Amino acid sequence: MSNRNGNDIFARYPEEFLIERKPNGVLLVTLNRPEHLNALTMPMFDMMGDLLADIDRDPQTRVAVITGAGRGFCTGMDVAQPDPSLEEAIALMETERKRIMTTLTMDKPIISAINGPAVGWGLSLGLLADISIAAEDAVLMDGHTRVGVVAGDHSSLIWPLLVGMAKAKYYQLTSARMTGIEAERIGLVSLVEPRDKVLERALAIADDLALGSQRAIQWTKRSLNTGWLTNALPQQELSAALETLNFAGADYLEARQAFREKRPTRFPSAHGDHAAPSRETVGKA
Repeated sequence: MSNRNGNDIFARYPEEFLIERKPNGVLLVTLNRPEHLNALTMPMFDMMGDLLADIDRDPQTRVAVITGAGRGFCTGMDVAQPDPSLEEAIALMETERKRIMTTLTMDKPIISAINGPAVGWGLSLGLLADISIAAEDAVLMDGHTRVGVVAGDHSSLIWPLLVGMAKAKYYQLTSARMTGIEAERIGLVSLVEPRDKVLERALAIADDLALGSQRAIQWTKRSLNTGWLTNALPQQELSAALETLNFAGADYLEARQAFREKRPTRFPSAHGDHAAPSRETVGKA
């Protein structure tokens, strides 16, 4: 339950974002579509960059914790939504570029409490946090290649730095799943906890940061992100641009159609056929 009033900077956000002010300047943000494992609607996707910017400019917030309602963290974009046109996909790429830039350049620390499945964009949200805490049994998966698109949200930016190129290529090319335990073992997340302790640990760390030297903490974050991550932004933009082109491709449309029909995906590019099904045909499923 949100404890915001009408004058609060976060009052404009819908109930899909539960935003609660905790003591000591800690802000708890809970993605709130538990029946869909907190998959994002298009309005939620559009708001994420604004939300992060508001966290950074809010004088009452020192550190934010992001988690998911129910048994999931975030499983990316809701695939029940209509397929984007190429123009819409380009707009999505620009929205995502701004979100990633804000994430890397904002002063306030972000902690992700990955309490359950984190897939695609949802995994991006978890891994781009300054400190990530995953449930031992949480399922983490990049997932992009499974739906016929480039891993463009964050993968080329952060995975090689966290786990090295060999692991990055394995998990991104195959879209293999891993548990929170495995993610912590290879260095993909900061810490791992039993599922019922994830948020508790995240809030405890947030309290510790909120009561520490704010300038020292913020400038340490800035010094780590500047160069190590911001210099890699051109790589991320390339992967995002290629992902956008995939949205108009036969493989992506087939993956969406297969999901709706609850059948295995038969990627045209794996069978020598690159002709895309028409969007009119896909939309009738």
